Amino acid sequence: MSFGERERPVAESFAAHAALPVEPLSVRVADAIKLTGIPRSTLYELIAAGAIDTVKIGRSTFILYASLKRLFEKS
Repeated sequence: MSFGERERPVAESFAAHAALPVEPLSVRVADAIKLTGIPRSTLYELIAAGAIDTVKIGRSTFILYASLKRLFEKS
C-alpha cells in the first residue's frame, strides 16, 4: 500500500467526522453539573421529576443534551 493509499481512508474519516453534529447527544452527570451549574442533588431531583431525560447504559447515567437545553429554554 502506498503512502497516498493510506492517506485516503484517513481523509475520508475526517470528512465524515466533519459532518457530525457539534453538540453531543448526551453527557454524563458530572459534565451536566459543570455545563449548567446545577447542584448534583437538584439535578437528580429534576431527573426524578421527569424534567430531564436520561439513558442508563450499564451503571452509567447519561443525560440527553437536548433535554438540558429545553430545561433552560423554559426559564
